[in-house]
Amino acid sequence: MARKTFTVHTSLLFDPKKKAFVENVSMEVDRVGGSIARVFSRDDDDGDEIAKNDDDIDLRGKVVLPGFVDSHAHIFIHSYDERPASEQMRDVSAVERIVRATNHARAALLAGYTTYRDLGTEALGAADANLRDCINRGITPGPRLFVATEALASSGSYETRVENRSLGGRGTGIGSGLTAPRASDAADGVDGVRAAVRRRVGDGADLIKFYADYRRKIGPREDGDILFPPARRNPAVPLFTQEEMDAIVSEANLAEIPVAAHCGETRTALMAARAGVTSVEHIFEDTHAVADELFAALRRGNVLWVPTLAAAELLSRPIFEQVKASVKRAHASGVRFAAGGDTGTFNHGLNARELEVMVEAGIPLVDVLVAATVGGWEACGGDRSGFRFGWFEHGNRADIIALDADPRDDTRALRKVSFVMKDGQVWKHRGQPVADMVPVPQWPDSNGGSSDGGGADSDECIDDGEPWTNLSAARPHRLSMSVPLPVYQPRNAPV
Repeated sequence: MARKTFTVHTSLLFDPKKKAFVENVSMEVDRVGGSIARVFSRDDDDGDEIAKNDDDIDLRGKVVLPGFVDSHAHIFIHSYDERPASEQMRDVSAVERIVRATNHARAALLAGYTTYRDLGTEALGAADANLRDCINRGITPGPRLFVATEALASSGSYETRVENRSLGGRGTGIGSGLTAPRASDAADGVDGVRAAVRRRVGDGADLIKFYADYRRKIGPREDGDILFPPARRNPAVPLFTQEEMDAIVSEANLAEIPVAAHCGETRTALMAARAGVTSVEHIFEDTHAVADELFAALRRGNVLWVPTLAAAELLSRPIFEQVKASVKRAHASGVRFAAGGDTGTFNHGLNARELEVMVEAGIPLVDVLVAATVGGWEACGGDRSGFRFGWFEHGNRADIIALDADPRDDTRALRKVSFVMKDGQVWKHRGQPVADMVPVPQWPDSNGGSSDGGGADSDECIDDGEPWTNLSAARPHRLSMSVPLPVYQPRNAPV
C-alpha cells in the first residue's frame, strides 16, 4: 500500500519568506491532497541514506524554488512576431486558438510556471474560464489558472481595430462595414461598470481586469505612413473617470476578487492606485511627470506593479531603457512587484525572460524571485484565491521546481528548469516531460482491468458484450504530448 506522503530532499532551496537561499531542507508532500505536509531542516547530509524510500525524490545538487507565477499572461495569444495581435483576434478560428492555448499551457508548466494570471482572452469571451476548468479536471496539463475572461473598457476604446468599420455600424446608415469580434466588455458610468463586473464574475472570472487608459483612435498603425504626424499621434488617454474606477474596485471587493488595471501612463496608474486596485500593469510613459506621486500611492496602498518588461523589450530602445530605469527607481523607493511579462506577446514557455530583464534593470535577484512567487500569489488575490502557493509551508500547494544552475552565478539559470511538480504531481523530471501528460482511453480486458495492447489481435480482447460505457481514461494510462516547445532565440536589438 502506497504511503500517504512522500519526501522531496534538497541541498539548496530558495525561501521567499526569508529572501534567502537555505541548505538541507526536506519537504513531505501529501500525495492525495497535493499539498505540503511538513517542511523540515536536516542537521547534516547523510548521503544516500536520505532518499531511502523508493517514491522519495532527491533534488540534491539542484537549486529548488517554489513554482513560478506569471502575473500577466494571455494564454490564447502567441508571439506578435509570428502574427500581429489584431489578426489573431480578428482572423484566427476559435478552434485554432484553443488548440494553441493547450500547447501554451503545457509549455508554461514545463518552464516551471505552475500558476498563471490570465488577463483577458483577447476576443475569445470567457474561454479562459473553460480552459481553467479543463486543467483543473485533469483533461489537459497546465498551470493553475486565475482568469479575467474579458477585460473591461469604456465604449469606443479597447476594440478589435478595423478601419473598414467606419463604413458602417454605429447607426451611420452607410453600408454594413466589417464586424469584428469584441475585445472587451464595454461599460460606461458607475452603474454600468458595476454591472460589467457582475457579468465577468457570472462568466467565471477569478479577477477583474480593466483598461484604465488606451489609445482610443482607430486609424493607421503608429508606424504607418502619415505625411505629417503630430507629436503624440494616438496617446493613451483615460477610459474611465475616478468615480468609475472606484466603483469597479468596490464591486470586485463585494465579489472578493482582485483587480488589475492596464495603465500605459503614470497619470492613470495613479487614478487606479487611488481606487485601490490590487495591481497596476505596464506603465511605459510618464507624460505628466507624476511618477514620484505614483510611487508614493503604490506604497501607501500596498499596490503591486507588474511592469511587463519583456513586452517593453519589444518596443523602441529609448522606451525600453526608460521603463527599466523607472522600475529600478520604483524599487529603490519601496514599491513592491509581481512578475509577469505580458506573456503571449512573446511565446509561452519563454516566461523567464521577464525575470532576467528585471535583474538587468537593477532589481536584486532575491526580490525578483519573491516577485515571481509570493508576489504572484498576492496578485492572484492572496488568501482570496482559495489557495496558498509561492512559498514552502505546511498546507501550501506542493508546487516545486528545480534548476540545473544557480541563478546567483548564471544569468540564464532560470531557463534551466529540469524538474516541475504542481499540486504534488511531477510533470518534468531530469529535464524531460513525464510520460503521463494526456489521458488516453484503454480497452478493458475480460477480467475487468485494462489492456495495454488494445488491437483486435491482442491476447487480451474485450468480451463481446462489454458495454462501451466501461471505457475510461484511467490515470495509469496516459500519453505524453509530442508538441515542440519554444526555445530562446537571440532577439534583434530594439531600434
